[in-house]
Amino acid sequence: MVLIYALIVLVAMMLAGVALVRSVNTGSQIAGNVGFRQDAVATADRATQMAIDLLYDKLEALPESLDADIPSIGYYASVDDDLDPTGNGLAANTRKLIDWGDVAGSGDDFCKAFPDSSYATCDYTPNAGADGKGVVVVNGNAASYIVFRMCDVAGSHASGVAKCATQTTAAVNECQGAINYENEGHCATGGASTPLYRILVRTVGARNTVSYTETVVHF
Repeated sequence: MVLIYALIVLVAMMLAGVALVRSVNTGSQIAGNVGFRQDAVATADRATQMAIDLLYDKLEALPESLDADIPSIGYYASVDDDLDPTGNGLAANTRKLIDWGDVAGSGDDFCKAFPDSSYATCDYTPNAGADGKGVVVVNGNAASYIVFRMCDVAGSHASGVAKCATQTTAAVNECQGAINYENEGHCATGGASTPLYRILVRTVGARNTVSYTETVVHF
């Protein structure tokens, strides 16, 4: 009888040990996933700052230069209502995809992942750096960005050719960047009618994890 009880206790201890191992493994996986996510977001943040710097430099040198598309740097002077940045946002075959390409050599040919009949175009090209591997590559994370001016068409917003989304109130004469973007002197112009710019960043990280971030800015 004692032997039977001992066997029951032994089996219970074995089951408890298995449960503990599974709990530890699950906890490690969750911690690892959170770590990958934080790492990817940090990389995306750096790519966003690069896009902000580029916009600011263009506006400072020649504001009219942003009235037209500049695909070579991942900039577009208007935004399409059918834009589907992730490829999972719209079901209609009229959607427009972004050709995120093969960032970081991951074999990630974005457009070919979808049937040709499921989208209208895949012509928008992001800024993926000179080598096409990402504007920021850190710790196995590679980020590329694309910028859309929040206007209905390309052309001058100041002259009324393009109708654009703008901030609702005039910007105070202080440096923006309440979300810890290190402005480096990039301050708002103070005008209430300057267009908004939408910055989309795609980061391919460890184990082919993918994250998207979106930031809307004005100057």
